[in-house]
Amino acid sequence: MFELRHLRTFQEVIRTGSYTAAGRALGYTQPAITQQVRALERSVGSPLFVRAGRRMRLTEAGEALARHAGAILDGMVVAQQQLAALRRLEAGHVRVCAFPSASATLVPEALARLAHDHPGVRVALQEDEPPDSLHRVVRGEADISLAFTYPGLHEQVPPGLVEIPLMEDQLTVLLPADHPLARRRAVRLADLSDARWITGCVRCRANFLHECGELGITPDIAFTTDDNLVVQSLVAEGLGIAMMPGLVLSFLVHRKVVGRALDPPTRRHISAYVLREHLETPATALVLRELRTVAENRVGC
Repeated sequence: MFELRHLRTFQEVIRTGSYTAAGRALGYTQPAITQQVRALERSVGSPLFVRAGRRMRLTEAGEALARHAGAILDGMVVAQQQLAALRRLEAGHVRVCAFPSASATLVPEALARLAHDHPGVRVALQEDEPPDSLHRVVRGEADISLAFTYPGLHEQVPPGLVEIPLMEDQLTVLLPADHPLARRRAVRLADLSDARWITGCVRCRANFLHECGELGITPDIAFTTDDNLVVQSLVAEGLGIAMMPGLVLSFLVHRKVVGRALDPPTRRHISAYVLREHLETPATALVLRELRTVAENRVGC
């Protein structure tokens, strides 16, 4: 392993042509320059210079090292600058993978806070549903995954991931505004046993079927889509109703659609997942902090 100060000394001897001149340029004595060059030669395992009159000439090993010394030193300078910027949270790149309703609510609020306080930290947003979003972190395709779980299901978290709980999201039922039950503040799933349903992603569909199964209901599923706007449009046209997360109520776009809480309440747990070793990465830790803040503010509303 080469010491950077030895490489700098090596380059200065090449530039000036002698140990004495290199010492004057670097503020060292000639014996100190000699010792540093000899230490570098021990690391290389071969002499680097031979004397040619009053000047030093590179050996074959010295010429080989000289071709790389500049790039090594330049790379270390850049690396030190980048690491210092990361420590000061002036820079950083974080890849977040989130499910659609979080991408439309939690993530934009968190990124707005981040952009205001730390504009040098850049975030790339991907969208995927769990459990695929969790596997993206394991495969190194994302740094943070936002995912949800349901109490009645037994979803497995891939080994190596750390869970950071964010909030609980109460499930709602999206109904046409003129539906007979739309006048209630909350509705019972048992009262909707004859309805036509629209279901979403694999995990949400599994929970919906589990909830219906607990009540002995076999639901009539007319459509399946994980596009929240498509679900709203289908409900608005009276083509079905849907069990949806409460976050969706933040971006209802159809005035002919209303959301009503389930009675008794059913909630899903929303968490962030990250590899343990990434918890200490400053930019990643900062994004997690902003996500926690936004989630806590929503719970408190």
